Amino acid sequence: MTEPLTLVFSLQDWFTLFLHYLTLSLLSIGGAITTAPDMHRFLVDQQHWLTDEQFNASIAIAQAAPGPNVLFVALLGWNVGLNAGGMLAGVLGVLLSLLGILIPSTVLTYAAAQWGHRNRELRAVRAFKQGMAPIVVALLIATGWILASANGSSLKDWPVWLVTVVTALIVWRTRTHLLWLLGAGALLGWYGLI
Repeated sequence: MTEPLTLVFSLQDWFTLFLHYLTLSLLSIGGAITTAPDMHRFLVDQQHWLTDEQFNASIAIAQAAPGPNVLFVALLGWNVGLNAGGMLAGVLGVLLSLLGILIPSTVLTYAAAQWGHRNRELRAVRAFKQGMAPIVVALLIATGWILASANGSSLKDWPVWLVTVVTALIVWRTRTHLLWLLGAGALLGWYGLI
């Protein structure tokens, strides 16, 4: 694990963080996790506010915890704030990142849901719903790719990739509960098979 970064944040930096999450909010079709590749690009590669390890740990911890999927955004903001000055800055990072990611998409979703419900029989509304499915799948694949490549995964890890593909096919083609698949993956890991 690498050492946390020590950053000096100005008011402009905080505004930039908030503004970036505001814009990502409107792109988060399928949930905030679908914008993780751009969050990585912005927070790690471009601004250097987080390390790869902090980014991946934030997503892993949030996804393992019970609760909404968007918790990883709060952890990313928390880590940016900690790097920028400690606990109070961490709280500010949480507030700015969560408000930024939630406000636009919540308002837009509410308005669109009201309109879509009133016009649910229109052909355009039905076509839009069907057309969004492949986009969401592609965004989730991009997120998985970023997370896998940041951990240094390669083709030598073929058992992990095989389990991933088999699990995806089982989820897609059967009604097997995800907890059974999670348990099977845990057993394979326990016995050192993956």
